[in-house]
Amino acid sequence: MNASWLYRPQPRSAPAARLVCFPHAGAPAAFFRLWPQGLAPEVEVCAVQLPGRGSRLREPSFTSMPVLAQSLAEALVPLFDRPVAFFGHSMGAVVAREVARALAAQGRSPCHLFVSGRRPPWMADTTGQPHLHPLPDAAFVQEINRRYGGIPAEVLAHDDLMALLLPALRADLQVLETAPLALPQALDCPVSVYGGDRDAQAPRAHLDAWHTETRAGFGVRVFEGGHFYLEPHRAALLADIGSRLDATLRTLPVQTAEA
Repeated sequence: MNASWLYRPQPRSAPAARLVCFPHAGAPAAFFRLWPQGLAPEVEVCAVQLPGRGSRLREPSFTSMPVLAQSLAEALVPLFDRPVAFFGHSMGAVVAREVARALAAQGRSPCHLFVSGRRPPWMADTTGQPHLHPLPDAAFVQEINRRYGGIPAEVLAHDDLMALLLPALRADLQVLETAPLALPQALDCPVSVYGGDRDAQAPRAHLDAWHTETRAGFGVRVFEGGHFYLEPHRAALLADIGSRLDATLRTLPVQTAEA
């Protein structure tokens, strides 16, 4: 596997399980740098580092969901010597689901799918809002912050930082906004869904709709906050993820693998 795909904040030599984390649009893998602190030490956090940001800043970003999902599915295969769970927030939720779907076609599957802050990929956007990715820079930034509130003021104030951020963010929005609507496809693993109670882009009805994506267990938990509720509630979110993942792992056959 190309090591550049993954960032391991705290590598484990013999983890009991791995949690692969898919970031939101424009975000680097380092968004998940503190997550190992909130999970059991036997769970290794592996954050996906997409091209066009972080350590892969000079690589061209993906602009197609099918190509991105297939490339990631191939890159993640070596991780499956242990049970693997997926977590994705916003765009990352859709990418995680599409990668899980691609892996299921190969006879592999995550043991648990955690998704956050996004409607399922078969549900069309009915808000009538225009696509973001074709907008000029100023309108693009304004509309991103209106819908999601995701660009900090200290970044907005520096043109050089914005120049580094915008290409990957725009490419990610193109991936998301041009992705073909996928038919519901139930996975054999549990699906747990999270969101913020003030997130207009992912209201409770959108979170509940993920139940079509599993033939196993399903649950929804809503936290106080908007689209980025997961930062102020990181400890509670990770405690919930850890508890649900532990329950899933107890149902799996015992795996043996060399460290």
